[in-house]
Amino acid sequence: MTIRILPAVGDPDAARTVSALLSQLPDAEPAPAVADSTALVDALAAAAQGAGAPSAAGPAAAVEALPEVVLVHERIGPTPALELIREVALRFPAVGVVLITADAGPALFSAAMDAGARGIVGLPLGYDELAARVQAAAQWSAGVRVHLGGNPDAAPGSSGTLVTVTGAKGGVGTTVTAVHLALAARAAGRSVALVDLDLQSGDVASYLDVQFRRSVVDLAGISDISVRVLQDAVHDHHTGLGLLLAPEEGERGEEVDDRAARQIIGALRSRYEVVLVDCGSQMQSANAAAVELADVALLVTTPDVVAVRAAKRQVRLWDRLQIRKAEETTTVVNRLTRNTEIQPPLVAKATGTQVARTHVPAAFKELQPCVDAGRMQDLDGRSTVKQALWALAGELGLVDAPAARQGRGNHRARPSLTGRRRKAIAAGAAPGSGSGPGPAPGSVPGSAAGSGSRFGARRGSAAAAGGPGPFDPAGPYEEG
Repeated sequence: MTIRILPAVGDPDAARTVSALLSQLPDAEPAPAVADSTALVDALAAAAQGAGAPSAAGPAAAVEALPEVVLVHERIGPTPALELIREVALRFPAVGVVLITADAGPALFSAAMDAGARGIVGLPLGYDELAARVQAAAQWSAGVRVHLGGNPDAAPGSSGTLVTVTGAKGGVGTTVTAVHLALAARAAGRSVALVDLDLQSGDVASYLDVQFRRSVVDLAGISDISVRVLQDAVHDHHTGLGLLLAPEEGERGEEVDDRAARQIIGALRSRYEVVLVDCGSQMQSANAAAVELADVALLVTTPDVVAVRAAKRQVRLWDRLQIRKAEETTTVVNRLTRNTEIQPPLVAKATGTQVARTHVPAAFKELQPCVDAGRMQDLDGRSTVKQALWALAGELGLVDAPAARQGRGNHRARPSLTGRRRKAIAAGAAPGSGSGPGPAPGSVPGSAAGSGSRFGARRGSAAAAGGPGPFDPAGPYEEG
């Protein structure tokens, strides 16, 4: 959300300093500083009246027109700073007021809170403290506006969608799933953070060819994560993803407890529209907290007895520890083939979870070059694995329906004819009949008798029978 800030600073030097710092805040829209208390009150009144308060939209329009945050310098005049804060709080209750003062002692702090201030920033000004106080006041202001009839979309607090991806056991494709869900959401135009909470053996950096010295551990000991601190710890990948990586030294993962995980995830959700968390397959306090907070909790498994048993153990563990209920968990079946004895309905029955409608086919040959090169973002759009994972992102609501198809080559649904089928149709035309190599008028390719129908029936049988159609995960991808 954009934070509109109106500073009230009488001293010209202090006003320049405040304006310079405010211009560095992300998503901030600072207005020119006003020089005295009268100008501040007049500016707020003009903003409310200019919004057309007498109209049908009335109070809601007036509230939305006001800035979210007002900064009041201690040397403002002619009205003393505390009196000015009290007047602003009474006349414009949806505005968060922050006092800038050299005396940040408990007595002044208590007096400022009694007057209606939402925070105090000490002099000399520092970026981190100013950013933290401004964001806290803005979130408070957004909450008040919702209750006063303002924009409900401006609700404060965590707003990003949190999706966790957990493996039933090691090697079932957890990280590949998390990476491609994040890439799909980013391709749809959303801001995305990908967090590696597989703290002892996380591989997100390896899959995306990243070397970055910061990790999630660097945020563990910080009680108040400011915007600047978060920016320093998150790696801006060239794909547009924000990466918060696992530590290089696995033993340091113990420094991230559930409290730290909750705080880190909360800070990310306030900055990104989608937060994807790779939880690995080993449950610790940090990734357990993430699963508990998740809007969508995915459990990845392969269709074999060992993995399905591991998925069942994981679900029971979450239930015993009151982390998440089985019916609130979505299982993703990876590496599914047509001949697999364990099919998704059996997985749903064994685990008691919901099973995603989109299943990921077994096609490691498509993945291997990108895995070996550490560049999972370069996976071909015609890959059936990528198509399935990006379709899964659409099913989960991470992308809109058209955006979910951006990564899909949709090769099997193309009307163009591949080698064997073209030859078969050409062979089906009667010699000397004067007809072209295409199918007879009114007929459907692959439905006529003869050698042409043989290949067509094989390709189209699933769709004709009401099956999954061109996105059949049970059938491996084959070029004609």
